[in-house]
Amino acid sequence: VPSRQAFPLPSLPRKQPTVLVVCGPAQNGAIGLVCARHLRIFDYEPTIFYPKRSPDPLYRDFTTQCEKMDIPFLSYLPTEVQLINDAYNAVVDAVLGAEAEAGEGREPCAAILATLKHVRIPIVSLDVPSGWDVEAGSSGGISPDVLVSLSAPKQCARRFLGRQHFVAGRFLPYDVQKKFELNPPEYPGTECVVALRAPR
Repeated sequence: VPSRQAFPLPSLPRKQPTVLVVCGPAQNGAIGLVCARHLRIFDYEPTIFYPKRSPDPLYRDFTTQCEKMDIPFLSYLPTEVQLINDAYNAVVDAVLGAEAEAGEGREPCAAILATLKHVRIPIVSLDVPSGWDVEAGSSGGISPDVLVSLSAPKQCARRFLGRQHFVAGRFLPYDVQKKFELNPPEYPGTECVVALRAPR
């Protein structure tokens, strides 16, 4: 869990290790649900905001797993940004991903991004920061502190200026690596995630 590496429990500013996981309706949202489950396993206290739930059976299973682990779901995202800043140590951005096509203009994503752009606590984006073009990069999207690239960094990651960049792609099949001419990093020990940029 890169969030655990970027923000180890002892380093959190609040006594309660709270993390807000904001999930969109597509694949990145499902990854956010999995992320919340892992955070819970490692003694964090995630809360999920998942306003537009996918009918996909797999995504429903991820939701059920989180519910069975007693991870709370918010019924609404506070528009008063200070409430988020005061309640959580960090936000996991799993709203839009590489598959998004101008999704930031549609609800509920537009309202979510408008709120996330103003939070002062760290943001961890999964794969592609929400509101970014997968190729060109930021065009008014959010500015995360941490980026977790899935499988391999996308083109837009070249424009990422945050403090830490991780890649999670240890088990990428060799034929996929060859097809896309990827040069994966060395993963230490049994880690499934590696830091591409040391903390600043």
